Amino acid sequence: MVTAHEGERMSIERFGVVGGGAWGTALAQTLRLAGREVTLWAREPETADDVNVRHVNRVFLPGVPLDEGLKATTDLSALASTDAILMVAPAQHVRAIAAQLRPILKDRQPIVLCAKGIEQTTGRMLGDVLAEVLPDQTLAVLSGPSFAADVARGLPAALTIACQREEVGRELAERMGYRQFRLYWSSDTVGVEIGGALKNVLAIAAGIVDAKGLGASAHAGLVTRGFAEMRRLGETLGARPETMMGLSGLGDLILTCGSPQSRNMSLGRALGQGKSLSEILGSRVAVTEGVYTAAAAVRLARERSIEMPITAAVHAIIEGRVSVDDAIAGLMMRPFKAED
Repeated sequence: MVTAHEGERMSIERFGVVGGGAWGTALAQTLRLAGREVTLWAREPETADDVNVRHVNRVFLPGVPLDEGLKATTDLSALASTDAILMVAPAQHVRAIAAQLRPILKDRQPIVLCAKGIEQTTGRMLGDVLAEVLPDQTLAVLSGPSFAADVARGLPAALTIACQREEVGRELAERMGYRQFRLYWSSDTVGVEIGGALKNVLAIAAGIVDAKGLGASAHAGLVTRGFAEMRRLGETLGARPETMMGLSGLGDLILTCGSPQSRNMSLGRALGQGKSLSEILGSRVAVTEGVYTAAAAVRLARERSIEMPITAAVHAIIEGRVSVDDAIAGLMMRPFKAED
């Protein structure tokens, strides 16, 4: 572990981005548009070569030209000279990659969690995973309604960045944001995480509703009741209600459940059309996080005695324990109850 001098204020100018997928590439491009020095780590040599030589990411973000000043690498140690690191690896790989990063990090160096999910094997939130593996770092969480292609093209977007050290959160917002990428800061890291994780599961359900032709009324009901599940889990884990109502909660849920551009909603649509999960995942190069988060969310709900019927139905469909039609019927046959 590299230790900063005591009392020294870390200036955040150079960013490392861990993850060469669509979202990691989009965030790296955004940082370049904000005028920052950026190094993007990609697992695939062909992706790094694409970024460095052709200034594109043809596999994960096709059709989007990238800033020529964006540099990519397959060597994690190349991020040692950065001031802050964005963790954009798939959720289920965050623990392993964080362990590889640990020897090169400076004491209290900001790690911005941009992955959205819950660790499937432990049921732990990713912020807790990073706190366990990297206890000497300063954790921040970035989430909100944003599609990678829109952000990479410089289209307007607004997200939330949370950090319990307010001065770090404010500085990250200033250094990462620019005119087209508006960041609001918060200290509620738990709330920002929960919204980003659960909206993926609920988007699968929204895709199923769309594919089955159940109508706009059913879609609105699903999103609203799904949001109730998100708020229940958030309250139990200590999230603030205003965070759940904000960009990283309700905002991201509306976006992800409302457009087939969402990988999770498109997966739900494919399930609703009768395709098998293995067939859908086999045709994709990018990870669909909701598939793995569903199991972890159900585990959390069970441990805390929280009722999350939509999330449980999605999990049952993914596991192949119930058909799409039976899951829909089961939800519609639930007893009448008070809304709150």
